[in-house]
Amino acid sequence: MYYTWMIVGMALITVFIKAAIFMLGERAAFPIWLKEALAFVPVTVLTAIIVPMVLAPHNQGLELSWRNPQLIAAIAAVLVCAATRRQLLTIMVGLLVFFAWQFGVLGH
Repeated sequence: MYYTWMIVGMALITVFIKAAIFMLGERAAFPIWLKEALAFVPVTVLTAIIVPMVLAPHNQGLELSWRNPQLIAAIAAVLVCAATRRQLLTIMVGLLVFFAWQFGVLGH
């Protein structure tokens, strides 16, 4: 029950903040430093979500071995992204490497 109230509280706070900004429109002016800082929020949030899933997929400490298909797929995706800068290709290669490693190399 505690988690339900926590999620409801976060949802209310989020809706309140977004509604306030939407209703204020152009009257809400943010300082330049805040706009620059907010530009990093999506990258920061995605990194905070993805890195633990890649490095410790089973919540049992770091799994830095060839038996971690998430790590192998992430490395392949980073290499493809660095070489091509194409997002769709990066996603497709990452998924392909993950499933090939999971079912082909590891066999489960």
